[in-house]
Amino acid sequence: MKRVVKIKLAPTDAQARALRETMVLCNTAADVVSQVAQAAEDRRAFALQKAVYHQLKALGLSAQPAVRTIKKVADAYATRAANLVAGNCGPRSGKRATSIATTPIGFRALASQPFDDRCLSWQQQDSTVSIWTTAGRLKAVRYVCAPWQRELLEHRSGETDLVFRDNMWFLYATVDIPAPEPAEVEEFLGVDLGIVNLAVTSDDTAASADWSGGAVTARRTKYARTRWALQKVGSKSAKRKLRGRRQKEHRYATDINHQISKTIVAQAQRTGRGIVLEDLSGIRERARLAKAQRQQLHSWAYAQLREFVTYKAASARVPVVVVDPRNTSRMCYPCGHVDKANRTTQDRFVCRVCGHIDQADHNAALNIAYLGYVQYMTTTHSCRAA
Repeated sequence: MKRVVKIKLAPTDAQARALRETMVLCNTAADVVSQVAQAAEDRRAFALQKAVYHQLKALGLSAQPAVRTIKKVADAYATRAANLVAGNCGPRSGKRATSIATTPIGFRALASQPFDDRCLSWQQQDSTVSIWTTAGRLKAVRYVCAPWQRELLEHRSGETDLVFRDNMWFLYATVDIPAPEPAEVEEFLGVDLGIVNLAVTSDDTAASADWSGGAVTARRTKYARTRWALQKVGSKSAKRKLRGRRQKEHRYATDINHQISKTIVAQAQRTGRGIVLEDLSGIRERARLAKAQRQQLHSWAYAQLREFVTYKAASARVPVVVVDPRNTSRMCYPCGHVDKANRTTQDRFVCRVCGHIDQADHNAALNIAYLGYVQYMTTTHSCRAA
């Protein structure tokens, strides 16, 4: 089970200057590679390395940082290609996709930089790291972390990203924790994710009352109004406050997602059930919403919530199934009739055939639980037969 642990660095002034100069040089080199990659037919890391490796060495990069920089650019182009194929280019995607495809990818001067074990090593007993820089190897850069983060670092594997954010230095380390085999279950807890109600389970709607249209929506609306007012002012002071509020909003959303995921996993583990989630990939591009709801859709991290549920469930041996959300909010759970008119209002579901009445999101959560059960049993039996 792969996770990313965020570790704060505490460099001296001289070390911070060396780290900054290193990131600027690496991203300058990344821009050079990007120009070559944009004109190349083969954008794989190995092909780009043959074309620009010696040029990067001449800029001042050592061998391994040059290789990591080339790989960073190759990954960026691979991600862009995947988004273009999937159509994830936002509004007016046709013209925008053409513009994106013909423009080289640019890298900020202080964009994050990946390091492997040859460039960066950990001395956990001393709480320090040794890292390559343009000023030479820094052998005792101190870091600070909580005990639970130190335990996660015991399972570190792969690359570590150096990140500069809000005048602070961080290391984002990838850890690979052995996950226990999920328990076999016969029932599932369905979770309907939404805009007005962030999460509603198939048990009842009360479980998610704290994450409904009350305090959370009011807080998000307040943040949006404050952000709009500061953007309208446009002064340096306003922009400084905007940067500070950006992290405040991010921390708030992350905290709520942790609360929701922890409650859902505990509920499933206590009752011996699995969890069924919706696959909301690309929802921001597919959804057609009223203008008042667009800000809510774009301001909440549904992918983060799914990630939190997944890794917490893996640790608790709770299986997680992901299903297609198509028609789950329009289908009657008792009789299976699908009709857009079944959902009379945002909150009320009334079946046109059998007359079943329910809270709309709760009915959708029941459908999600059923679809997950069918998918799980079909997959399990197929694996056993094989």
